Amino acid sequence: MPVAIITGASKGLGRALAAALAGRGWDLVLDARTPEVLRETAVALESHGVRVTALPGDVTDARHRSELVAAAWRLGGVDLVVSSASALGAEPLVRLDELPLDGLRRALEVNTVAALGLVQEALPLLRAAPAGAVVTVSSDAASEAYETWGGYGASKAALDQLAAVLAVEEPGLRVWAVDPGDMATDLYAAAVPDDDAPRPDPRRVVPAFLRLLDERPSSGRFGAPALLEGRR
Repeated sequence: MPVAIITGASKGLGRALAAALAGRGWDLVLDARTPEVLRETAVALESHGVRVTALPGDVTDARHRSELVAAAWRLGGVDLVVSSASALGAEPLVRLDELPLDGLRRALEVNTVAALGLVQEALPLLRAAPAGAVVTVSSDAASEAYETWGGYGASKAALDQLAAVLAVEEPGLRVWAVDPGDMATDLYAAAVPDDDAPRPDPRRVVPAFLRLLDERPSSGRFGAPALLEGRR
């Protein structure tokens, strides 16, 4: 069975993607910071008859990243790494003139540095996989200038660039940066708590990620809405 490592997997998009892969028979190594919620997620996904290793921890911790990869190795290797864990930098979001620099550092550490660190740790197993792939969860804030989204957007823009360079340096892998578009997640609620406009459930964008795995287009940056419409 193929094996995926998914960070930020206890809820939101990470959990939705994990559930979809479990439904397809993937074995999973899941990360999140809240042990109780992560355990509940793992139990639910094991009902698909797959093996699920749940490792609570902080992706900025190098030892934790090593544990994630070691757990995947015990399941048979690493076919896919999904970096879904994210930090905003401030909750709720604030303008750049108020953004705590420690918050910006945290966003960069979680969204950018940890994502690269996990890929570095997993690269030998990804290279050995028949169809190794990396998915980084991007944002439209990485390419558009939205007030108060500067710190978060900067971290995702940096992640996009890392993904683009990784694709050039590792031509044997598929490296996809995916902007999932608007979603109803705890992250968004924390970012803009006064915005109660309805947003799509993360499960609705999962088919866009599955399309990448099924069709394996060239590495690049994709928008989930366009993938769902059948175009890049």
